[in-house]
Parts: sequence; structure tokens; C-alpha cells
Amino acid sequence: MPTISRLIAAVFFGATAFLTAEAFKLRMPEGTQFGQFTLICAVIGLISGWMVMGSLTGKGYRASAGFGVRTSVTFTAWSVLVCCIILMVRKAFKKRYDSPMEAIVDIFALALENGLRLLTPELLSLLFVGGILGGLCAEWAKKRWD
Repeated sequence: MPTISRLIAAVFFGATAFLTAEAFKLRMPEGTQFGQFTLICAVIGLISGWMVMGSLTGKGYRASAGFGVRTSVTFTAWSVLVCCIILMVRKAFKKRYDSPMEAIVDIFALALENGLRLLTPELLSLLFVGGILGGLCAEWAKKRWD
């Protein structure tokens, strides 16, 4: 059911995902083609904010801060997975795999490689602080309007 707390959570986590994707681009090698990377991450952040954080509001501010970090981890994991699947499909169309199983295994290799690039203090602090603030804002909206 649509509520203002779900809307606030969706907008906040969409913005957090957008900012994190832009900061992640700075960690990638020079000349990397990103395409719609930032938009994809922002949409995944919107969906995660609506579905994950939006459904967990109403349990207090302390719990909401933790749920916000959980939502940040959720949209980050989904963003890495979706973007690595897209990258694998692009490689598959260029005939860089000998079998379908090799392509599926490469998804996880790409996810590990790109996931390790997320382990910088700047990106982790952005996700952590964004998650806490998003959780607190969603909880505030729940108590104020819902």
C-alpha cells in the first residue's frame, strides 16, 4: 500500500544509489563505458527503498537506522549483480565465451571484481551514512504522516 514513508524511503535510497554510482565511476579504469549504469543503480535504489525500507518502518528510530543500512546493502548487492549480468550479456554477444556455463560463472567473477572496488572508505561511508539517514527519514515520515 502506498504511503508517504515508502515514497520518502524510495526517493532517499534512489538518491543514495545515484550518488554511490557516480562515486563508483571514479574508481573504474580510464575509458570504461558506463552506458545507463547510474540510471540502473538509481532505479534499483528506488525499488529497494520502496520495498525493503518502506515495509520496515514503524519500529522505532534505532531499528530504522539498522534497516536503512540493510537497505543500502540490498540495493548495492542487486546493483552489482544486475550490472554484471548486463556486462556478461554484452560479452556474450561479442562471442567471448565458449559455453553458457562459462558465461554464468563469469557473472560471479565480474561481481567479485567489481564488488571489491566498492570496498573503499569513501564508498562504504557513503552507503553507511546514506542508509542511516534514509532509515531515519523514512521513520520520521511514518511517525509524522502515516
